[in-house]
Amino acid sequence: MKWILRFFPRSFLIRVSLLFQPLLRIYYKGNQFTDPIDGSQYRKFLPYGYRKTLRPNALCPGTLSLERDRLLWLYLDRKTECLNQKLKVLHVATEQVFYRKFKQFKHWDYTTTDLHSPLANVKADICNLPFSDDQYDLILCNHVLEHIPDDLKAMRELYRVLKKGGTLIAQVPLEEEREKTFEDDSITDADERTKTFGQYDHVRVYGQDYYHRLESVGFSTERIFIQKDLSPEETVRFALPQQEMIPLMRK
Repeated sequence: MKWILRFFPRSFLIRVSLLFQPLLRIYYKGNQFTDPIDGSQYRKFLPYGYRKTLRPNALCPGTLSLERDRLLWLYLDRKTECLNQKLKVLHVATEQVFYRKFKQFKHWDYTTTDLHSPLANVKADICNLPFSDDQYDLILCNHVLEHIPDDLKAMRELYRVLKKGGTLIAQVPLEEEREKTFEDDSITDADERTKTFGQYDHVRVYGQDYYHRLESVGFSTERIFIQKDLSPEETVRFALPQQEMIPLMRK
């Protein structure tokens, strides 16, 4: 199992999970960990990461949620009314666990978009979205921008299609101790990119100036640290990241 998690991407695990998800739920059933997204319980979560950077208890075997997904759900569920409101929502590169949940929301006008994902009902480039201005109340775009060479262009597009007063949540891998984002277009070798950026298909390592980039295209920004409102027991039971914040942007 660890060998599979080390060398295969999450997209592969999604396809495997669709076939074996009922068996995984049964095999790992227990009461040590809970996925707050659907309330399912497990005796363990699986390690997950890229190559040698496996994180323990990261991947829920029954839903394939990661730490960041569970963190986002808790924010939406406990700190907002978004899950209960009538909203027009755009989800860029939707995660399977959210897709299965959100597509059932009758009160959401829910659109998914991506260049390649089979979960996208609109195939589109994030730098050239085929949507009119001021369309969406909520945009979810998580762990996408670190893959985009011209991330400022993508940010402008997200700003354009968001309604005034609307909200963008755009999680990225962000090194809290890094002041400035690092990028180097001359690094094209996959192994070198992995060493430098953490993954072969990432093009930068974001630092604290990530928020300044978003503000430069018009967003107001806020950092949400929901862990401070959770009990230590919940943080362990949901297997949440200790320090990660949720980047919240408004138009």
